[in-house]
Amino acid sequence: MEQRFSNGRSYFLTSGLAWICESLTSGPSHAIDITREAIREGADAVIAVGGDGTLHEVVNGFFYGGKPVCNHDMNSSQSTALGIIPLGTGSDFARTLGWKNDPHDAIERIAKGVKSKIDVGCIAGEVGESHYFINVADIHLSAKAGYYASRYKKFGNLCYVIGALQAFFRHHNQDIRIKVGEGEWEVCSQVTALCIGNAKYFGGGMKITPNANPSSRDFEVVILQDFKWYDFILKLHKLYNGTHLSVKNVSSRRARSIEIEEIGSSGSIFVQSDGEFLGFLPRKFSILPGVIDLIC
Repeated sequence: MEQRFSNGRSYFLTSGLAWICESLTSGPSHAIDITREAIREGADAVIAVGGDGTLHEVVNGFFYGGKPVCNHDMNSSQSTALGIIPLGTGSDFARTLGWKNDPHDAIERIAKGVKSKIDVGCIAGEVGESHYFINVADIHLSAKAGYYASRYKKFGNLCYVIGALQAFFRHHNQDIRIKVGEGEWEVCSQVTALCIGNAKYFGGGMKITPNANPSSRDFEVVILQDFKWYDFILKLHKLYNGTHLSVKNVSSRRARSIEIEEIGSSGSIFVQSDGEFLGFLPRKFSILPGVIDLIC
């Protein structure tokens, strides 16, 4: 990624973006710290250069202690915007917006400075800590596949296929309980995967929540039930082109918040957001409407 962006540095300067502070991450979660420091120092924008993993960390850096990070200058009305230069394996959030993995296109977009407010998802666990996502959060098989896929990033988009195959090994559909908004708890039987979309794509181009929109102020929740391994093979093309909502045992609904818990005590239902493994159920997912200014 460093090599792919090397030509973009000079292009930044010729695009009129002269006041730039470049920070390279040195390990996991470093982008979170860099982002928080930049916001507190009053940066006009934090630009995430990389894939969905980098973007995920930068988005989490916009928050601390369950609240948005603020400029140290309390009298300032300025808010730090989010910019994206997509260069990752999947770059699925950029795909929702119709953006290419082209640094020159991204820099031209950033130089224009047009902003739009977007939503962010917030995930609360049992211990009270909050986690944030901008793209898609999911549980069970798809989350397990993402967990394994992260080990094979050197194979490019093929890592998602390898991860899915590994996840299928010894996979069992499981019963869960969900609570949407202030509604009643309901049982979802034999769940294969449940996906909570703030945006449309995950897994390197799979259009899993095709009606999601990061400015809609709610999630699209898609549930796959009682899928067998051969169902995925037969319906994979529908999952990728976003026509799977008409398939038997696939349902979709809108939600501003959803609580999910396991029925039983296996403690083995994976949870991930934006491709990052977060642990296991139970979790509560809530929308934070219009909380970040995106340079678009």
